[in-house]
Amino acid sequence: MKEQVQEVLNDVRPALQADGGDVELVDVSEDGIVSVRLTGACGSCPMSTMTLKMGIEKTLVERLSFVKEVVQVR
Repeated sequence: MKEQVQEVLNDVRPALQADGGDVELVDVSEDGIVSVRLTGACGSCPMSTMTLKMGIEKTLVERLSFVKEVVQVR
């Protein structure tokens, strides 16, 4: 499961890096909760919640049926 999530994050990563940020996979729980850490410019951006939910979570949920939610950890 973790490998599949990492592959999708690798597809999302260039858009984040273009704005000076990045995403780090922290954990994937058995119940479909993906924990990530936003780094660089994304870590302190006021729009990071939008990036997390409308970008990263939306893409993961669409591509991987076992993903239920993406949460940010610090």
